[in-house]
Amino acid sequence: MNYYLIITSLVLLSAVFGYINVRFFKLPTTIGLMLITILYTLGVLGLSYFDDTLLKAEVELMQQIDFKKVLMDYMLSFLLFAGALHANFQELKKQRWPIVIFATRGVLVSTFLIGTATFYLLQLLNIQISYVNCLLFGAIISPTDPIAVLGILKKANAPKNLESKIVGESLFNDGVGVVMFITLIKIAGTGGETVNALDIIELFGQEVFGGILLGLFIGWITLRLLKSIDDFSIEVIISLAAVMVGTVVAQKLHLSAPLAMVAAGLFIGNDRAKDTAMSETTELYVGKFWELIDILLNAILFVLIGMEMLALTYELNYILAGVLAIPIILLCRYASLWFPIKFFEKRLKFTPHTNLIMTWGGLRGGVSIALALSLSDETNRELFLVMTYIVVVFSILVQGLTIEKIIKKLLPKIE
Repeated sequence: MNYYLIITSLVLLSAVFGYINVRFFKLPTTIGLMLITILYTLGVLGLSYFDDTLLKAEVELMQQIDFKKVLMDYMLSFLLFAGALHANFQELKKQRWPIVIFATRGVLVSTFLIGTATFYLLQLLNIQISYVNCLLFGAIISPTDPIAVLGILKKANAPKNLESKIVGESLFNDGVGVVMFITLIKIAGTGGETVNALDIIELFGQEVFGGILLGLFIGWITLRLLKSIDDFSIEVIISLAAVMVGTVVAQKLHLSAPLAMVAAGLFIGNDRAKDTAMSETTELYVGKFWELIDILLNAILFVLIGMEMLALTYELNYILAGVLAIPIILLCRYASLWFPIKFFEKRLKFTPHTNLIMTWGGLRGGVSIALALSLSDETNRELFLVMTYIVVVFSILVQGLTIEKIIKKLLPKIE
C-alpha cells in the first residue's frame, strides 16, 4: 500500500474541491466540500458507463483506506483537540450541567428511541432484523458530529449560550456514543448472556471518565512544559506531541481517546491557562497551527465521506429505509432533549426555541459513518451503512445549509 500516494491524492482533491468552493460555491467548508465531492463522485459513476478507468482507480483508492481506523484512531483526536482548543471555555463552563446531560442521558435516550422506531419501520418494509441491531443503528446515529457542527456554527450567528450548548454537546457526546456502540456490539455478539449492568457501568467508567481524567492530566503536563519555556516553535511541537502521545496512551489503556483530547484541549485552551503559560506570540502560533490542522483534516474527512458513495449497496428498500429514518431521527432527538431543556431553561435562561434549534443543528458526520463501516455482516452492515450515509448527507447538506436561516427566523433579534 502506497501511503504517500493515498495522502497525496486526498490532499490534491481537498485542495481542488476547496478552491472550487471558495471561488464559485462560497459555502461553509464542510457543506461545500461534501457537495462538490458528491457531485464529483456522481460524475465518475456517470462516466463509468462509457469508460470505467477513473471509477476503478477511485474504488481501488477507497479500498485501501480503512475509514474507521483513519478517523477513529487518528484524525478524530486531532480534530477534537483543535475544536476544544478554540472553544469558548468560560461559556462552556456556564453551561456545563446541560452539556453533561445532553451528552450522556440525551445519547442514551436517543439510542433507544431511534432503535425502537427503526425496528418497527423496518418491519413495515419487510426487512427482518433483530432489535439489538436496531439499537446499534441508534447508537451510530445519535451522537452529533463535532467536526460538522463546529465548522457550520461559526457562520450561523447563533447566540453564544446556545452555540456553547451545541458545540459542548457535540464535543463530548461522540465519546459516549462510541462506548454505547461498543457495549451493544458485545450484547449483539453474545446474545446478551454475558453482558450485565455492572459490565456496562464499568465500561462507561473506564472509557468515559478514564478518558477525561487522562486528558486533564495531559493538559496539565503540557501547560507546565509550556510555562517553563518561551519558544513558540518548540511549544507548538509540544502541543502536537501531547495529542499524539495522549492518543496512543488512551488506546493502550482502553480509554476514550476522543474524550481525552477534548478534555486536554479545553484545559490548555481556557483563557486563564493561556495567559499564564503562553506569551502572546506563542498563543498566536499555537492557535493558527491548530486552526490549519483543523481545516486540512476537515477537508480530507469530507472528501472521504463523499467518496464513500462508491462503497454503498444501492437497494431500493435500503434507500427507502434511510429516507424514512430522517424524520424519525429528528423527532427522537427532539424528544431526547426535551426533559433536560425543560429542567434547565429557567435556571440558566435558555434562548427561546432551544430545542428546535438544537434538534436541527445536531448534524451527523464522519463519526457515524466510521461506526457504520465497523459493523459486520451479522449486524446488517450494508443496510445500516446506506441508512447512515443518507442521514449524514441530509444532515450536512440540508440541515447545514438551512440552520442559519432557521436561527434568524426563530431569533430575529440577533441579526
